[in-house]
Amino acid sequence: MRPINIPVHSATPEPDESFDFMAMPREMSTFEMPQLPEPGPDTDLASARDVLQAFVSHLQAWLAEGGEPVALDLAAAPPATLRVLNETLGEGEVSAIVEGAGEFRIQETVFSGVWREQHFRADGTLLHDVLLAAPIPPLVGEAARARASATLRELPLPAGAMNVPALVTELQDAMRRCGPGVPAHVVNLTLLPLSMEDAVHIDRLLDGGSAVILSRGFGNCRISSTAARHVWRVQYFNNMNTLILNTLEVVDMPEVALAAREDMVETAERLADLVQWMGESIAA
Repeated sequence: MRPINIPVHSATPEPDESFDFMAMPREMSTFEMPQLPEPGPDTDLASARDVLQAFVSHLQAWLAEGGEPVALDLAAAPPATLRVLNETLGEGEVSAIVEGAGEFRIQETVFSGVWREQHFRADGTLLHDVLLAAPIPPLVGEAARARASATLRELPLPAGAMNVPALVTELQDAMRRCGPGVPAHVVNLTLLPLSMEDAVHIDRLLDGGSAVILSRGFGNCRISSTAARHVWRVQYFNNMNTLILNTLEVVDMPEVALAAREDMVETAERLADLVQWMGESIAA
């Protein structure tokens, strides 16, 4: 046999070579306690500490006993107190937009499961500024259900439809079975061969939802309610804003939108540490 010469290269770089590693995304960094604002006449650290102390006490009781979500209205808090709360709570990666009888701004803080839910009058003045602890603010689910129908719209199938007739039957059956304790029924549209007519028909069936949840992480996730009750669009985008996963979930609320209980337990611990730190700063 003729010998075959296979060039062999060492996997170890030569001394004059170097490796360049891609930096890890900031979204995967570990939690860092927020910085306290500098003391001054426009900051009231003691009052903010008292607000958070009361909030943590209610949160700990809620985690232990259940009941209604923890909520404190900060609309009447003095500006010097709000400045400290705004800086220490910060803005997290999840926000929500809802349509209803008024303007709403819903933003998760840097503490998982702790939200700022602001309600505005028609003239733009603030009505409520609620500090809320919940897996997801109840207002989001209420808004999603308010304008949704219990059944899919009855529309004639388009010419050229391929898989949408079976998909309509599947969604209707999943909507009938949806309820407490029933696992989410997920349809992966990315892997399902759909004609253009199929895609347009799905849009006509589902368009008209009233709640959208946006999660910014390593890429983005958009969770949208639809005109059909319990049917949600869950779409994942990469950092170039290209759709990489497109699903429909039939469930009361998609799990990806919810703060996990273990995260909220950890949040209660971190908030308690923050309250203690604020107390030590006041004493110093």
